[in-house]
Amino acid sequence: MNRPKEGAITFRRPAVFWAGAVIGTIGAALHLPMFIEARSMHYHMANMKPDAAMTVGMAAVLVGGALTLWGLLPPRRRDEPPVDLHIRALDDARLRPSHVGLVLVLTLAVTIDVMKPTTLSFVAPGVAAEYGLTSPLHPNGGLPVTLLPLSGLLGTVLGSILWGVLADRVGRRPAILFAGVIFTTTSICGAMPTFTGNLVMCFFMGIGAGGMLPVTFALLTETVPARHRGWLLVLIGGNSALAYALTSQLAESLVPHYGWRILWLIGMPTGVLVLLLNRWIPESPRYLILAGRGHEARAVMERYGSALVSSPRSAAAPAATTARTEASVQGGPLLLTGLLLLALSVGLVTYGFQLWVPTDLQRMGIEGLDADRILRNAALFGLPMNVVAAFAYGFWSSKWTTVLLSGLTVAPLLCFTVLGDDVVEHRTLLMALLSVPIVSVYSLGAITIAYCAEIYPTALRGRATGRVAGLTKCGGVVMLVLTLLSLAAPKLQVTAATGAVPLACAVILLALAGIETRHQAIDAPLEAEPQSAPVI
Repeated sequence: MNRPKEGAITFRRPAVFWAGAVIGTIGAALHLPMFIEARSMHYHMANMKPDAAMTVGMAAVLVGGALTLWGLLPPRRRDEPPVDLHIRALDDARLRPSHVGLVLVLTLAVTIDVMKPTTLSFVAPGVAAEYGLTSPLHPNGGLPVTLLPLSGLLGTVLGSILWGVLADRVGRRPAILFAGVIFTTTSICGAMPTFTGNLVMCFFMGIGAGGMLPVTFALLTETVPARHRGWLLVLIGGNSALAYALTSQLAESLVPHYGWRILWLIGMPTGVLVLLLNRWIPESPRYLILAGRGHEARAVMERYGSALVSSPRSAAAPAATTARTEASVQGGPLLLTGLLLLALSVGLVTYGFQLWVPTDLQRMGIEGLDADRILRNAALFGLPMNVVAAFAYGFWSSKWTTVLLSGLTVAPLLCFTVLGDDVVEHRTLLMALLSVPIVSVYSLGAITIAYCAEIYPTALRGRATGRVAGLTKCGGVVMLVLTLLSLAAPKLQVTAATGAVPLACAVILLALAGIETRHQAIDAPLEAEPQSAPVI
């Protein structure tokens, strides 16, 4: 039998994957001529008839996507039965350059991923103006612009669930790379001449964006040593605030010159970048063990300072598993309800409160560029909070960091609830209050998924984190449906109150029933039955 080279992770058809990636990228690029043609109209493409290049490009995108998925399927072989293997010293390993490379690449991937749904906030005013849609700034338009973020968020909910299943079936690495392909191909959302086309492509873009974060967390949880796992997970996930700041900066710098569509089109080079960095993204060794690909698992673990050994299973591991499973069950319904409320609150704040902030600031009389600048500065001002939260989660207490950060987020939301539109008269106070939820909600989202990833066993980790990540988007779907029913965007005061109430309840429940996961080994779940974990 041929052995894989050291560190190599094999696909069944690598040539097919790369051919599909190239075809899909070319297909996306074929949409650019029409965008450039609209330059004289300030890149307004509404109701333009697709040309031949765009038609061929759309077909190439579909063919390329299908080929990449086919090529990413894992090998069929099982070179060793998983029961004979276990990991030695994974959680005691030191951070190596290979760990650092992995963290940097996945940080970039998560930043690119979060920029997708974040962009919805900044394209909404331009989309409404170009297509004559109903929005707070255009109350007498046609269809509500809310349909666009609703389409994207529905895609992220579905993507979180599908990608979780995909990660458990074909592996963490193929799921991440396929998301990168979708980032590249769905960037054509910025070249769609009809609002319907925007809705469809935004939905598929959401499917790709929804899956990246939970799969990334599953991979990091299964690769990074225990004593570094918690703070790195939260730091990377909370770094999403950087994505918000970058998107704000891009909106301020590019939209006045190239229109709102450019914010979608930049997804093409960023998606390609994720694919080009694939060599620094390993497969999870724990997934490889369960898949019976022991030789590949050995190669990965050598890179990360650990080893796979063929020997009888340790009696200590099941004991550790039992202890942790019992601890999670002891929290019972209170722990599960608190975790679910926390995930729901993250969605309500991110896609209810935060989504409408740019539009709401303009409604209150702040010019578009000034609104973008305020939000960018608020995000940058609050970034140090993410670093503090990450180290507190990793080195102090996972439970109490979650509780305290949630409580800190509730406070400014209550202030917005009380002050309402009057807060716009005090710019310094406005920026200070915005900086907390804009940054802390990303840390809370990261903590929610990290906490879930640390509790669940390898066989279910992808699905569990996917479902929790999907729930963080459900709050946004709820807010957008309510917006559609009321035919008006909710005011800042309303979205702040909607996020504050369930988050306050989550604080109480997690303080009562939360468990400590800091520095706990996750080798043990490999020894446990998957059904032993609580089901979300």
